[in-house]
Amino acid sequence: MILVPDTSVLIDGRITSMIKAGEYKGATIIVPEAVIAELEAQANNGREIGFSGLNELQSLCKMAEEKTIELKFSGIRPTLEQVKLASGGEIDAMIRNIAIENSARFITSDNVQAEVARAKGLDVIYLKPQISDFVPLGIDQFFDEHTIAVYLKERVSPSAKKGTINDMKLVKIRDQPVSEYELRNLAQEILERAKRDPDGFIEVEKRGITVVQIGSMRIAIARRPFSDGMEITAVRPIVDVTLENYAKSDIIKKRIISENRGLIIAGSPGSGKTTLAQSVATFLSDSGFVVKTMEAPRELQVPDQITQYTTLDGSMTNTADILLLVRPDFVIFDELRKNEDFGVFSDMRLAGLGMVGVIHANSVQDAVQRFSDRVDFSVLSQVVNTIVFLERGIVTKIYDVGFTIKAPEGMANEMHIRPVTTVTDYETGKLALDIFRYDGQTIVMPMVSVPAAPAPVKTPQAPPVQHFGHPVAALENTRSSLSTIQDVTPKPENEDRPGWKLMEKEIQREIGRYTDGAVEVQMISDTKAIVYIDDKDVPAAIGKGGKNISAIVNKIGVGIDIKPNSDFERQHQQPKNEGDFDAGGGIKIQTDKKQLTIVAPDQSGKIVDVFAGKEYLFTATVNEQGEINLARNSSIAQEMMRRYQNNEIIKLRPV
Repeated sequence: MILVPDTSVLIDGRITSMIKAGEYKGATIIVPEAVIAELEAQANNGREIGFSGLNELQSLCKMAEEKTIELKFSGIRPTLEQVKLASGGEIDAMIRNIAIENSARFITSDNVQAEVARAKGLDVIYLKPQISDFVPLGIDQFFDEHTIAVYLKERVSPSAKKGTINDMKLVKIRDQPVSEYELRNLAQEILERAKRDPDGFIEVEKRGITVVQIGSMRIAIARRPFSDGMEITAVRPIVDVTLENYAKSDIIKKRIISENRGLIIAGSPGSGKTTLAQSVATFLSDSGFVVKTMEAPRELQVPDQITQYTTLDGSMTNTADILLLVRPDFVIFDELRKNEDFGVFSDMRLAGLGMVGVIHANSVQDAVQRFSDRVDFSVLSQVVNTIVFLERGIVTKIYDVGFTIKAPEGMANEMHIRPVTTVTDYETGKLALDIFRYDGQTIVMPMVSVPAAPAPVKTPQAPPVQHFGHPVAALENTRSSLSTIQDVTPKPENEDRPGWKLMEKEIQREIGRYTDGAVEVQMISDTKAIVYIDDKDVPAAIGKGGKNISAIVNKIGVGIDIKPNSDFERQHQQPKNEGDFDAGGGIKIQTDKKQLTIVAPDQSGKIVDVFAGKEYLFTATVNEQGEINLARNSSIAQEMMRRYQNNEIIKLRPV
C-alpha cells in the first residue's frame, strides 16, 4: 500500500499511532517536499504546529529505520510565488499531484482537502476528528482538585498555584527541573488534542506563542524568540459558581434585567471576573434571553445554547457586525483590552444590545479611567449603567453611572457648571467619582471623606485657607486662580503634627521649582494643602493643562490648591468685607457672611444694568424692597467687592 499524507495529517499526529496499531504496517509512505517546506516555514515562524509536524516526520523516519514502513520523499519545493498563493490552495494542489503521480491513497484530516481530492478521482482516507475515548493529557498529572494553574519552564522545577481565589499559594510540584524534551512532547500532545477534540481550539498562533483552549483549560505554549526558553502555562477553573452564590446577586439581577443593560465587571487579575461573567451569562440564558459571547480566547464555561464567538479575520469589529445581524438580547464581552474593544462595546450598547463587559482594573476609578480615555465621558452613562467590582471572588461594591449638569464637586461656582458624569455607590447613594471636561482634558475626580476641621485657633502669621470639605484631585488644581472665597477658617496649629510640617516643606520645595517668589504652604488636612504664590507664578506652577501640578500631586500624594497672593491680600481688607458702606452714585452695599446686597430704593421693581465706573458688569432686577441680592461667594459678588476696593463707583442704569 502506498500512502501520501498531507500537512494536516502530520500536524494531527495520528498516522504514527495508526502504524503502531498495525493498521499501515509495511506500507510505503511518500512525503511530498511541499509538506516539508510548509512545516519548515511554520516552525521558522515560531508556530507550534510546525514543530509538531516535524516531530511526527521524525517519528516516521525512526519507523523506516526499524523497517516498520518504507519512507520516501517526492516532488519539488514550492517557489516563492506558490508559497504566497498557499491560502488559495496552491501547495495543497502540489501535494495531491504527488498522490496522482504515484497512484497512491491520499490521507488527510482536512475536510476541504478530502473533498477536492475525491473530486480529482483520488482514493481518499479522511481521518475525522476524534470525539471520544480521549486519554488524559500528560499535563493533567500536574493538576489535582486544588490546582488553579500550572507553570512549566525548561530548566526550572514545575510549580503550581493551589487553593481558592481568596487564598492562593504558589507551591513547587517536584524538585526535578523540566527538560525541553519533556515540554516538546507535552506541547505536541496538547496540539494534537486541540485538533481532534471538538471542544479544543487553537485560539492564538503567532511567532513564538500558541494559546490553546481545551474544554475549561487554557494553555499557553511559549518558545524562543518570544520567550527566553520554552514554557507551558495551563490555567483552569476549580469551582462552578452560579449567580445566586454571589453577595449582592439580587442587585445585579435587577440592574441587568431592567433597562440598565450596560454592565461592567471590574477587578484585578485573578479576582474572579470571568467566573462571574459566565454566571451572569448562564442566568440570562436561563431567564429566556438569547445570549452570545465575544472572547479572544474563548474561555467562558457556558451552556451549549450560548454560542461563543471569537475574532473574525482578527478583528472584533467584524464579529460585532455579524452579531448585529444575529440580534441577540445580550452579549458577554470577555475581556476589553484594546481601543478597538472599547469602541465595539460602546457601539453595540448604543445600538440597543444588552452588554456585559469584563475589564482589568484595581479600582473603580481605574475602570472608569480606561473607558473615559476611549469613550466620550458625556455618553459614558449610556454605555455603562452599572459597575460591579470584585476582590478575591467577592462582589464588594456595585456602582451606578449617571449624567447631570452641575458644578463638579470642589468647583462650587456657577461659572463651573457643566455636563458631569457621576459614579455613585448604588447601595449608599454616596458619590464616588465625578467625570467632566476641563481645559480640554477628561478629569476623573475621586470623592474621599475628609475629617472634620478642628476648632479655629488664632494664628496671625498664617493666611486664611479655603476649606471645601472634600478632596482635591490632581488636575482640579488647574482651577485655582479662578476659585471664589468661601468659609475662611484659620489653620489649626500643627505643632503636634510633625508629618504636616514635613509635607509642607516637601510641597514648598516642589512648587519652588516653578516659581521665583515666596511659596506659603498651609496643610488643612492629611489630604489637602493650600499654596499661596505670586500672581505671576501661578501659570508656571500649574503648567499647561495642569501638567506640573498634576505631577507634583501624583508624586507626594496630597491634593494641592494653588492660589495667587492677591486672593490672600483681598481677604484681609477687613473694613470693607462686611457691613454697610457707600458705593457712590447714591448706592449702598450691605454684606454679611452669606450675602451681598445692593440697596437702591429709587430703582424698585426696575431692570437695571450695573456698572463699575464706565464698565458694564451685569443686568439684574431690583426687587420691591429696592434690593439686588447676590450670593457672597458668587463670582459676580466677588467682582463687585474687588471693584469697590479699587475705589470704582458702582452705578445702576435702568434698561
